[in-house]
Amino acid sequence: MTEEQNQPGNVPAEAGEVRTAGVRHGMFGAQGTGDTSGYGGLVQPVVYPGATQRPYGGWFDEVADALEHRLADGQLDTAVEQVVVHRGEITFHVSRDHLLAVAQLLRDDERLRFEFCAGVSGVHYPDDTGRELHAVYHLLSMTHNRRIRLEVSVPDSDPHVPSLVPVYPTNDWHERETYDMFGIVFDGHPALTRILMPDDWPGFPQRKDYPLGGIPVEYKGGSVPPPDQRRSYS
Repeated sequence: MTEEQNQPGNVPAEAGEVRTAGVRHGMFGAQGTGDTSGYGGLVQPVVYPGATQRPYGGWFDEVADALEHRLADGQLDTAVEQVVVHRGEITFHVSRDHLLAVAQLLRDDERLRFEFCAGVSGVHYPDDTGRELHAVYHLLSMTHNRRIRLEVSVPDSDPHVPSLVPVYPTNDWHERETYDMFGIVFDGHPALTRILMPDDWPGFPQRKDYPLGGIPVEYKGGSVPPPDQRRSYS
């Protein structure tokens, strides 16, 4: 194992490798509510890795070359907005208009063969104007023993992303959970309903603008006081 591969995952990135997407106040970055974590005074920049220039190294270039070749054949040259290599992993940032086509190529092309999608996760950057909501897909090629990520960014004013269920049926419940927690709407999903919260639940609990306290909870007919009424921190 090389020294670079042996680095722990929480080592800060070198200067110039990250892009600032806002500032987080408190442990969870919630706004307009009390931070019951006890870390209300914590202030941290919200950053994520910037674009990586060629060569990416190893099989990353093989995957990127094969994908770019197929996208060029299909006149989808603008489908990939940027490629990020960070901490030994590669992420393809894709425009939502071409997400379905890119996923189809990644699954079916013999040089790629990413047959399995392990799911989709949501991320919320409330200060990243026009790119507040991100959907992140984790793909595995069992043929070539490789893992990559796809990432799509959309504004919270228009949180629509094409469903990948037609390409990866395993995404069914994952897309429902991401919709339930983040409010990302997966167009074309066969039954996009909440999966964890009640159907009439207001808001999306894992967004940064969701209040940490003051939400009454009912459990089996009994009322539980909101967190900010049950505990206090000095």
